[in-house]
Formats: sequence, C-alpha cells, structure tokens
Amino acid sequence: MVSVTNHRGLDDKGFYVDKNISLGHARLSIIDLSEKARQPFWNEDRTIAVICNGEIYNYRELRENLVERGHRFFSKSDTEVIIHLYEEKGEKCLQDLNGIFSFAVYDKRNAKIFLARDRMGVKPLYYYYHNGTLIFSSEIKAILCHPIHRNIDREALIHYFRIFFTPSPFTLIEGIKKIPPAHYLIYKHRKIDIKQYWDIEDSPEINSKEEAVAGIKNLLKDSVKRQLLSSDRSVGLFLSGGIDSSSILGMASEISSGKIKTYSTGFDIEPEKFNQDMVLAKETSRYYNTDHHELIVGGKDARDNLEKVIYHMEEPVPNPIQISTFLLARFAKKDVTVVLGGDGGDEIFGGYPRYYYSKLIDRFQLIPSLMRKRLVPYALLEMFFNKKDLRDKVNTPPGVGRYLLHMGQKAKILSRVLSGNLIKDNYTEELLREKYPEDKFSDKSKYLMYLDLFTWLSDESLLRSDKTTMAFGLEERVPILDHRLVEFAFKIPTDYKIKGKTDNKWIFREAMKEYIPSHLLNKEKKGWFSPAAKWLRGDLKELAYNVLSPDYCPATREYFDFSEIKTILDDHISQKEYNLDMIWSLLTFQIWHKTFLR
Repeated sequence: MVSVTNHRGLDDKGFYVDKNISLGHARLSIIDLSEKARQPFWNEDRTIAVICNGEIYNYRELRENLVERGHRFFSKSDTEVIIHLYEEKGEKCLQDLNGIFSFAVYDKRNAKIFLARDRMGVKPLYYYYHNGTLIFSSEIKAILCHPIHRNIDREALIHYFRIFFTPSPFTLIEGIKKIPPAHYLIYKHRKIDIKQYWDIEDSPEINSKEEAVAGIKNLLKDSVKRQLLSSDRSVGLFLSGGIDSSSILGMASEISSGKIKTYSTGFDIEPEKFNQDMVLAKETSRYYNTDHHELIVGGKDARDNLEKVIYHMEEPVPNPIQISTFLLARFAKKDVTVVLGGDGGDEIFGGYPRYYYSKLIDRFQLIPSLMRKRLVPYALLEMFFNKKDLRDKVNTPPGVGRYLLHMGQKAKILSRVLSGNLIKDNYTEELLREKYPEDKFSDKSKYLMYLDLFTWLSDESLLRSDKTTMAFGLEERVPILDHRLVEFAFKIPTDYKIKGKTDNKWIFREAMKEYIPSHLLNKEKKGWFSPAAKWLRGDLKELAYNVLSPDYCPATREYFDFSEIKTILDDHISQKEYNLDMIWSLLTFQIWHKTFLR
C-alpha cells in the first residue's frame, strides 16, 4: 500500500505492524526534516499512535498549551500535536485543529481507530469496510492492493454522468467510500460509525461594509502567514490571472523576506484566446517582482499525459484543465515542495455567474406568476439568459433543482449515451436534497454557494488540486479556505458579494484593494479553460476514436450506446455540434475503467 502511494511522500517511510493492525506512512517532509518526525508518532507510553497526511497550521500554539499541561514531545513536527490533543479531548480535538489533513489515530488501550478529514476536504481519505475489516488510505490505489471485488457502483455512475464528478461518500468502485469533508469515522468492536464535526450555519448577517472588509483582510492575512511559516521547505505560488491568487501573492510579499517563486501555465493554440490568464499573471508577477516561471502545454502533451493524469486522479473527473495542473505541478516541484493556491474564493464570495443569475431569478419570481410575462417581457430577460432555455431557468425554484440547472448534464444527451437502465434523471437531485436540506439558508443564493462548497469544490476542484500536485510530492495549500474565513464569509450578505453581472466578489475586491494590481481590479471574471475541444480535432483525435470504440474496454458495453457515441464524436470533430463535456466524460471514464477495473 505504501509502495503505490510512494509519490505522495518520497522522503521517508514508517510502519507499525501488530496482530490485528498495520499502519504505513509515506512521508513528505515539510515540518521538521529530521528522522525524529518519522511516522507513526506515539505518545509517551506507546498506547496511542497517529499517521497524518497534511499540515496543522496552528500547531505551535497547540504544542505550547500541551507542554504546559505536562505532555512531552519528541520532535518539532506538527503531526505530533494530534496525539496529545486526542489524549486531552478525544474526537473533540478536531475542533481545535486549523489545517488540511486526513489522519488515523490508533487508540491501542481502547482497541479503536479514529479517522478524520479536514473541514473543507482538501486532503482525501478513502475506506473500505467489509465483514468487520477496515482498510483505509489517502488513495484508492492502496485499497486496491487488497483482494476486493472491483465492481462499478451503479448509483455512483449515474451521479458521475449527471454532474461530472462523484459526490461524497461515493466512489465509482463498489464498497470503496470517501469520508466526507468535516467528518470522522470511529472503528471499534469491528463496527464503524461516521459523524460530522463541523458545518456552516445560517447565522445573523454582518450589516457593515467596514466590518466585512476588516474581517476578510485580517482573517486571510493570518491564514497566509500561518501557511507560509508552517514549512521548513521552500514555498511557491500558483499564480493565475484572477484576484484570488493575486491577493494571496500580495499578502505573501508583505510577509516573506525573499523573492516568491510563482508559476503559471498557458497553451500553444490561439494564445490570444486561451492565454489571457497567463498574460495577466505575468503582469502581476512583474508588479510584485516575483521569480516567475511559465509552462506552455500543447495537444501532444495532453495526449501523452492523459492516462497518467487519470491514473493519479483515481476518481474520473472529466475536466481537461487537470492536465495543465498536473504538468505545472511537475514543473514547480523542481524548485519547491509547497505551493499556495487561490482555490475557494469564487465559492464563498460569489464569483460564479450562476450566483448572479440565481439572485436575478429570485427577484423575478417575487412577481406573481400571472403578472410576470405582462410586466417583464421575455425580450428583456433574453438580455440575461439564453433564449433556448429561458423559460426553464426563470421558472426554476431555488435549491437543488436550480443547482443542477447550472451544474448538471441534460437528460436529452444522457439518454442518447447511457443504457436505459441507467437513466434516472432525478437520482442526483434526491441525493443532494437528502444531504443538504433546501431550507438550511433563508438566502437561496447562499444555499447555492454552500452546495458548491461541499460538492463541486471538495469532490471535483480540490480533488483535482490534491491528486495532480501530490502525484509529484508537491503540497498545495489553500489560504482562502481557512475555516474561520469560510465561516465569516457566510455571514456576509449576498448583496455585498454580487452587485451585478460583471461585478462579482464585490466585497472581496473591496477588502483586497491594496493587494490587487490595477490591471486586475476591475477585470471581468473569465475563468481558466483549455483548448480541449480543439485538441479533440487534432492531437487527440485518433486516441478519442480508439478509446470511445466498443472494443477498447469491452466491459463497458453494457453501459453505453457506442454507435450514438460515435455520432456525437463525429459531430464534434466536424464542428457540426459542440460536445466537449460529454465526450471528455466518456473518454475519462473509459480510460479509468480500463486502468482500475480490468
């Protein structure tokens, strides 16, 4: 198990084996580089052990308090505080931790295993439980070292094609589950129990712009400082053309004494279209005088690395941008062991256009339905929505249905591709409603941000970030997702976040004014996307036809209509119809299936 996850920690290995348990750890040395920090860590009388992937950013103050209470430490590692905090508080120790982590505590005296995952789900944690046996790891590959049946979870498969990722606790392999973000698992008496330890509540809102600005600035700066200083290795930054990573860079430049290494990526096709993000990042790097590095990715790079990316992702996530992140991580690892990233700003501060549209729809729906068409002509609404699906959008009630309107794949194309026994259009809707009650927030735009935080962000975006960087032993940290800032952000009124169609994240921009260069401050959000649609018509064309044929992976014939898939691919190649999302999801799934389930 440690061997197949070796890429996550090339610096050291540690093991503990006893009659009914074995623990293994591949270490990426970041805090305390000495052998004293080898895991598992034990308490003084060797009754409690811990192995951990990730970092505890507030370990210094926790350690100081624990020493005052009589605990002895044998290293300077952040992980060692978990043991003594657990001795003091049991599972409630999680409330005190600020960091990104998945860890396992072995309580020998009580014959108990305690597994936990950080609040945002930055670090993955998988488990397999069957007939009293528990197997767990940071990666699915390690669990597959055991002789378990490799069958598709059909419910998860439906979710995958509906929303293009697999929501927690599912994976596509039957029996292998994810511990959801902000949850822990207790294994005792050969049984498991899973509980949530943190959530975001609908609390009273902040009514002062000044309070909101000061809170954002102070919390983010403290987060950046903690994450910069919690490392004995070099730290860099993934710099995009957006305001999130640029704000982090601005704060980091104040804190750091030396030149900060920054990394950006672009593409070799139509640079004026696809490289705007990289051009803006380069301007920002000049503004802050960073040691800047750029990587250009081409179609051949995509073709040559697609299978490697899917192997390291382990869960199929059909987002072509992960190829660029994967190659950028390999590029950055030559210089640094830790990078900061700007993940999370859009989800907690209202950066995506769908939040604006949702707010617009809510206001439109305040008009009684019989009066809407008379008072608000559809011609006016066509300025804001696509005419084709205007009626569906403006009449969609708030909640999960509206979330899937933006995030879900349409039933029409699913019915063309999937076998009839897999079509159940409301399946994902039922799951999300059960897990995330629609009455949780009175502000329905805030509810959409909450859904994004615990679905798309953790199960797609952060999964991509972790797997593509840790493939090379590079740890990405996400200062904006400090749980204190997330809690604070959900107290800020939506009207402070969304001012207009192009005026997104208004309150965040106000808070970060002194750190955002003028060339970015009033820029409309463009997003970072790859020329994958063009790659399919060029360097990836032959591979696409091969992978999407019924002979590539015969075991998947029961799931798909391959003649219809060929038509969809033909229409995309000939530019008759744009079908990137569905083609890439099928391409990813086929390669994934052949890699992991054969």
